[in-house]
Amino acid sequence: METTRRAWRDLPRWQRTGLLVLGPVELVLTAVAAADLARRPQRSVRGPKGLWWLGIFVQPVGPVAYLRWGRRTD
Repeated sequence: METTRRAWRDLPRWQRTGLLVLGPVELVLTAVAAADLARRPQRSVRGPKGLWWLGIFVQPVGPVAYLRWGRRTD
């Protein structure tokens, strides 16, 4: 199995633009989810915090899933 590395300049413009836009969005979402999870007590989290810690690093759905379904608001 051979893998081919592509240089930045070899990527089409739409891919470069997508990476430049979506990369920082992923970083911000992950940082917000991690900060929230670190500050939130266990009773305010749906499920074990340890699993959510692993989950928020599954990109791109992990941080969104935690922010949407992992927090108790009641």
